[in-house]
This record gives sequence, structure tokens and C-alpha cells, in this order.
Amino acid sequence: MKETDKTFEKENVFGRGGENAAFAKYFIGTSYLNPLTAPGDGLFFANVTFEPGCRNNWHIHHAKSGGGQILLCTAGSGWYQEWGKEARSLAPGDVVVIPAGVKHWHGAKKDSWFAHIAVEAPGEETSNEWLEAVTDDRYDSLA
Repeated sequence: MKETDKTFEKENVFGRGGENAAFAKYFIGTSYLNPLTAPGDGLFFANVTFEPGCRNNWHIHHAKSGGGQILLCTAGSGWYQEWGKEARSLAPGDVVVIPAGVKHWHGAKKDSWFAHIAVEAPGEETSNEWLEAVTDDRYDSLA
């Protein structure tokens, strides 16, 4: 393990968890998932860790009412982008509130591991719609 990986593991206090194989088809690169609560606990919290360069596909959290997602950035450096807007750089301590119906993606920067706690906001008739991958051209253009 490289020294930078060891440093990140110390910062990633909620733990990497296991490889996120169930959702791997919606990611470029490898992500890891560490559920912090059980789905039936009312609110679902999970620590999501992205290897350098890993990002998820564009996606939308749908809900009849309420819903959406909150990201609590905890370690490393990443990106968040909404469709039609500039990408936002993310660092530990940043919070991203994603309303239902907003097309977006998030993931690690090319040279950094990244972790955030994903919170599924409660709502009525919630679902996720996974869309196209973030192209290498779009991702590589981020500074």
C-alpha cells in the first residue's frame, strides 16, 4: 500500500467497507460501500469510498415528494456536478444537498481517493434512475 493510501485510510474514519460490486456497472473505476445503518432504520447512511479517478454515472433520485440525497464529504478530494452546471470541487467538511429530480454525478479526483457519507433523504415513492457514464473527455477536462 502506498503512503498516500495509508494516509487516506486513517482519514476515512467510517471505513472503506467492501467493494461495491452490486452497483459496479454504474461506476467507472472501483468504489467501496460501508453501510452505517440498516435500510429499515428510517434513514439510510452509507460511507462510499472512491479510488482515484472513480466516479458514478449521471443519475437522478426521484420522489413523488421529499427524497433526494445528501453527501457529507469526509476524506480525500472529489467532484460533484449537476447537469448543465460547472463541477464543484469537494473536500472534507463539504455538504452537498441534492434535491429529488436533479441529474448529477459525483466521484474522486484523478489523483485522490475520496469518501463521503451518502444519506438517502426520506420521501414518498423514491427511486434512483441510473443514466449514461460521465465521459472521459468531460472528466479529464476538470482541473
